Amino acid sequence: MSEEEGKGTGRAVVLLSGGLDSTTVLAIAQAEGYHCCCLSFAYGQRQEIELARAAKVAARAGCEHLVLRGDLDRIGGSALTTATAVPKGRAFAEIETGIPVTYVPGRNTIFLAYAMAWAEVVGAADIFIGVNAMDYSGYPDCRPEYLDAFARMANLATKAGVEGRRLSIHAPLMHMTKKEIIQRGVALGVDYAQTHSCYDPDSDGRACGGCDACRLRLKGFAEAGLVDPVPYREGGDDAAR
Repeated sequence: MSEEEGKGTGRAVVLLSGGLDSTTVLAIAQAEGYHCCCLSFAYGQRQEIELARAAKVAARAGCEHLVLRGDLDRIGGSALTTATAVPKGRAFAEIETGIPVTYVPGRNTIFLAYAMAWAEVVGAADIFIGVNAMDYSGYPDCRPEYLDAFARMANLATKAGVEGRRLSIHAPLMHMTKKEIIQRGVALGVDYAQTHSCYDPDSDGRACGGCDACRLRLKGFAEAGLVDPVPYREGGDDAAR
């Protein structure tokens, strides 16, 4: 795995959720010179507005965009794939500890496995993923040691790896705060109005302002001295205060 920036000379598969982090990662990968192929998932999440946003982000970036379907809602175990209530209004100290009910069992492993397969087919030696360990609770599949382990497995499990064309997994946001991510994205021309982060938007797609993802996003924009351009429910954008 590589978390440092380099200059890409070929194709890369970018896991694109339509959120703030993955959209920034796409901009970083393109700035490094990679020809990016974007991969998104309809995995049974409670809402699919993020897929519409991912499609717009990929189109704006001029990238091929593949959406794969899965049934993680049939497995359950997460507030993002079941009717379990999404936590709201948690203190930042609480967000930073423990593993929340929004953790989706196996999600990143499944996503990376598909990315590994597509990368081999399109001849990409690099996968980019927007995991972040600074402004988030400790999802086990967002840790550097996990990504290192997956990369080792991928290079044992693929024809490309066996033949010496090694696959690298890049997590350029791993040690950045949300403020730093936003600042980097703005510098690269990212249009954050096209992104979606909320775990529990309303029927019009407006962010709730109270879930962990909204609170961290709003905090990042506030610390960067910027206003989040996405729409929130009435009073929702007061949640980071």
